[in-house]
Amino acid sequence: MKQIGMPLNTGHVGVQVPEHTEVLRMTGGKSVADPAAEIKAALESPIGTPSCLEVVKKKIRDCPHSDPTAVIVVSDNTRPVPYKGESGILWPLVQLLLKEGVRAEHMKVLVATGTHRALRDDEVKSMFDPRVLEAGCQVINHDCKDESQLTYLGTTARNTEVYIDRHYVEADIKILTGLVESHFMAGASGGRKAICPGLIGEDSTFVFHGPEMLSNPSAADLVLKGNPCHEEALEVAQKAGADFILNVTLNGSFDITGVFAGELEQAHEAAVAQVVKQVGVEVEKPYDIVIVHAGFVGLNHYQAAKAGSAASRAVKPGGHVILAAENTDTHPVGALTYRTSLQLLKLFGPKAFMKLIKSEDWTFIPEQWQVQMWAKLFEMIPMDHLYYYSPQFTPEHYEMSPGKDMSPLVEQRDLESINQFVEQALKDIAERTGKDLTELSICYLEDGPYGIPLQIS
Repeated sequence: MKQIGMPLNTGHVGVQVPEHTEVLRMTGGKSVADPAAEIKAALESPIGTPSCLEVVKKKIRDCPHSDPTAVIVVSDNTRPVPYKGESGILWPLVQLLLKEGVRAEHMKVLVATGTHRALRDDEVKSMFDPRVLEAGCQVINHDCKDESQLTYLGTTARNTEVYIDRHYVEADIKILTGLVESHFMAGASGGRKAICPGLIGEDSTFVFHGPEMLSNPSAADLVLKGNPCHEEALEVAQKAGADFILNVTLNGSFDITGVFAGELEQAHEAAVAQVVKQVGVEVEKPYDIVIVHAGFVGLNHYQAAKAGSAASRAVKPGGHVILAAENTDTHPVGALTYRTSLQLLKLFGPKAFMKLIKSEDWTFIPEQWQVQMWAKLFEMIPMDHLYYYSPQFTPEHYEMSPGKDMSPLVEQRDLESINQFVEQALKDIAERTGKDLTELSICYLEDGPYGIPLQIS
């Protein structure tokens, strides 16, 4: 046996796996030597626009009133964006705006929650540079269900009715921040996604995350060209407008590997080009067993779908996936709408589920899109060939989630129990297949949802 390390939400855990397990990892990126200097340089010499300072000065000059307002859009806690410390990208923006005369009480930090829950006060304090809060900037959670907080901006070419958070629309200066990493629907996160789906109304998600759009083969990791999900998000973001973006790329240690600032589309495309080089995982053949973790993003089962998607690109048809997560969110599975769709998938299976949600009589349920991503995995393997485990999962959570119920096989409920989970899952697979583990090919996707298996031959 040999030991592998799994980086999860609150820490790393060592796990024993068979000696012949192949550890597959992405190329990764070299962390920048001086993150603060890199951020400063990106603001001063951005892509496709004048410097951030010049952009802000012009917006203030053109402002029709004497007290300009500004909004800085930030990600929620499901993304490891560096918003504090030496690598923090939020304070440099706030500081620049303050120096140019934008008063703190006229500056809003807007959390692009999309359809996710609002951040709690303690989460806000732990995420952001304390100087931002001490300066008096207001932190606001976007609420996709509050129609009074949304502004209508027309329709897209795909007939999406565009409703955007009014705090954003009404601001004189609009700045987006975020992390650019691979995304299994939109190709990559960051850039336009801070607005769509980050700041759109709930009804606007019905087309953006609709089953037909997500069934498109180009709605996949690292694909922008021809990806309808990306194209729709970009069109919505362009309707809302953005004066400047500041995005970063990270490596597996969450160190900054690049800072990309400037015009919405050009700066984002430059960041995506870097991500493609960083996150690709070379896979020469599919495996009988794929072991993977949900990483930092796996706060709940909803987010852990990203690890399931990565595993689907490395597993043999009919193979097995062992997925470890640490679901520390308020509800370990996810929101009620997600849980509802997930139970339908478990009851009906992937083919019937997809037929159901594509039916003209189907009423769209928010967050069904993530369940559709799980369905793609179960088109590769039977649902009971998924071994999913989180220390926070109870038997009730397993009842609503596809996969093998691991609760009777694991004695304790802490981070260290993940080692026992993997051991029991491997034992069960050997028993069910009637083969010794040495007869089965096994790989471990070391980077979890962040590494994207490429070119299986």
